Amino acid sequence: MNEMIITREAREARLEGMGCRRKRVEDIRFTQGKGNYVDDIKLPGMVHGDFVRSPYAHARIKRIDTSKAKALPGVLAVLTAEDLKPLGLHWMPTLAGDVQAVLADGKVHFQNQEVAFVVAENRYIADDALQLVEVEYEALPVLIDPFHAMDADAPILREDIADKKTGAHGPRKHPNHIFEWTVGDGAATDEAFAKAEVTVKELISYHRTHPSPLETCQCLASFDKIKGELTLYGTFQAPHVIRTVASLLSKIPEHKIHVIAPDIGGGFGNKVGAYAGYICSIVASIVTGIPVKWVEDRMENLSTTSFARDYHMTTEIAATKAGRVTGLRVHVLADHGAFDACADPSKWPAGFFNIVTGSYDFPAAHLAVDGVYTNKASGGVAYRCSFRVTEAAYCIERAMDILAGKLGMDPAELRMKNFIRREQFPYQSALGWEYDSGDYHLAMHKAMDAIDYPALRAEQKARQEAFRRGETRSIMGVGISFFTEIVGAGPSKNCDILGVAMFDSAEIRIHPTGSIIARMGTKSQGQGHETTWAQIIATELGIPADDITIEEGNTDTAPYGLGTYGSRSTPVAGAAIAMAARKIRNKAQMIAAHLLEVSEYDLEWDIDGFRVKGNPERSTTMKEIAWAAYHAPPSGLEPGLEAVNYYDPPNMTFPFGAYFCVMDIDVDTGVASTRRFYALDDCGTRINPMIIEGQVHGGLTEAFAIAMGQEITYDATGNVMGASFMDFFLPTAVETPKWETDFTVTPSPHHPIGAKGVGESPNVGGVPAFSNAVNDAFGFLGATHLPMPHYPWRLWQTARQLGV
Repeated sequence: MNEMIITREAREARLEGMGCRRKRVEDIRFTQGKGNYVDDIKLPGMVHGDFVRSPYAHARIKRIDTSKAKALPGVLAVLTAEDLKPLGLHWMPTLAGDVQAVLADGKVHFQNQEVAFVVAENRYIADDALQLVEVEYEALPVLIDPFHAMDADAPILREDIADKKTGAHGPRKHPNHIFEWTVGDGAATDEAFAKAEVTVKELISYHRTHPSPLETCQCLASFDKIKGELTLYGTFQAPHVIRTVASLLSKIPEHKIHVIAPDIGGGFGNKVGAYAGYICSIVASIVTGIPVKWVEDRMENLSTTSFARDYHMTTEIAATKAGRVTGLRVHVLADHGAFDACADPSKWPAGFFNIVTGSYDFPAAHLAVDGVYTNKASGGVAYRCSFRVTEAAYCIERAMDILAGKLGMDPAELRMKNFIRREQFPYQSALGWEYDSGDYHLAMHKAMDAIDYPALRAEQKARQEAFRRGETRSIMGVGISFFTEIVGAGPSKNCDILGVAMFDSAEIRIHPTGSIIARMGTKSQGQGHETTWAQIIATELGIPADDITIEEGNTDTAPYGLGTYGSRSTPVAGAAIAMAARKIRNKAQMIAAHLLEVSEYDLEWDIDGFRVKGNPERSTTMKEIAWAAYHAPPSGLEPGLEAVNYYDPPNMTFPFGAYFCVMDIDVDTGVASTRRFYALDDCGTRINPMIIEGQVHGGLTEAFAIAMGQEITYDATGNVMGASFMDFFLPTAVETPKWETDFTVTPSPHHPIGAKGVGESPNVGGVPAFSNAVNDAFGFLGATHLPMPHYPWRLWQTARQLGV
């Protein structure tokens, strides 16, 4: 029987490589309830820890009496700041160059701050013991409004650094001031405004919200006194960074610390930093000699772990009457809460907010950011965005709509008039970035054609006339957002965390039979790494994705990496994977030349192996090469087929997108209905279109939540008003709109496979699209800027104030 000839298309399909809509391999265990989360891990003798938390937002601690709690049967220990002081662990460094109290030392700075840590045989006893810890407080004046943080009579919050005139990022203007960060050409910007024919100025606030992952922050610490080794399981987005921090704090040598991040139920930036629960669990395990687990509840997660946003952006644009922008000036007042614990690269106190010029060719721009302390939970994480990019995108996209309104110009026309042109790439922005590639006009035209933009505007005009005649009480808005993201942190020339460059890593090993195990320094929290990483390797090495196992999250086996957040996985780790695979392929080519008895320069790669140039019948597959690598390698070539790569990117990557939201709002109820949402993304090379669509759906759902209701608020005395899902909007399938996705492909010129990243983009672009739709609807009634979130009561109230 003649051997069946396998077509080229069939060979490619068998690999399930890049571009294939391969189903997520992770979902098999998740959908069957076989995931392995932190709270599923149970070690022999394990006990539980929980926190006594402050009911006050700002108070001095006069006395703590733990005697009754310690006397409760089943309680092993109760830790306070006084117990941690001899170990030097009562304060810990933050990623932003500040220090943060592990347990309140002398006073509390925000409601629900950790005051004492109870260790008990089970969580029920621990909860009972919490009620027995007696804390005497002396209430102090509370500071909630960041606009009053630097008033002359403002209460001094951080008494530990009140006399310090400089901080981690330069001079401080006030005891409650953290930093001032400026970038851009102030003189050129001032000149642009002096000559401007038209200017707009608006305070654009991005309210405080929270990532609220499905699984809260948790850890399990186990210290082996015999070996002097610490094993730490936890919900860590960056396990290696946590290991380094744990070593610096505990003085345990890093090689004796084993950090393991099992399955994680969502992260969104919330699980990047180090929390008091981690430190106290480690200390408690060292003290007791037994494993200690800490699991926070939802209220603790929403009220104490890292928040997002809380940026107040005074934004000015200078332009000509014809609509060409000539200058941008932004001042940000950044509310950092009680401690500056933002998860930003060390040199970037305001993250990458200087992407605020967006997709537009501003000749001149200047940015100033002032960070201040308030009596709120600390943090400032990249909630499904790359280091304050969401705030920047919302700022410029709202400002462009406001400018369009003042000019009487269609907002799509204004954007296209000011887009960076394709031939300008690589483009140097006025605030210091080099955009890698883009075709903004193509994306915008494709999006406008897909939704029939002229027809929507015609319908809106007809609806407005009907509203004026009293025939309807519903108004219609068309929201546009054309955003440029900046992801792929990052190049060591400008990005690090705690002095560690933000590279990432991959280790790939082909076994003798041709299957592969690959380990990365990233850590998936739902992004589908086990699926997509295998697809990159399949394309690069010609081994079917089903024959490739991906491992992450164990510092004992994975190469050192900076983790997964800020949409950096594909731009950085994806590149490391491709480069490691190419190292292997280079060696495989030498083995193939030996097997085929030709020069390696006479070979060419062909899907799943090498063939002789001009004589394709003479070929060998990667599986055959793998067997030879272990059993008959060429003389002088070491056996095996494996490689490690640490990838330090030369630049960030700049995905972009065109989003359109069509919304109907009932002015008598304030209820807004999203009739249509179209999202076009350009993330460069698309590895798995199905996973991209899933990431876009998830990011848009979070954008919808933020824009239309999700908010953490405080009353005047610092009580948290949104610390449960009773008050914090988390949309279900009932509320979530239907999403339409589309794409263009503009590969990154410096990335090995041209990929840019997509996981954060829909949140970055989605929020301004929703907000612009609301503002567009109310614009014909006379409104200029309606602040988020746009929940029904606020929209109803706005309609009443506008007299409708």
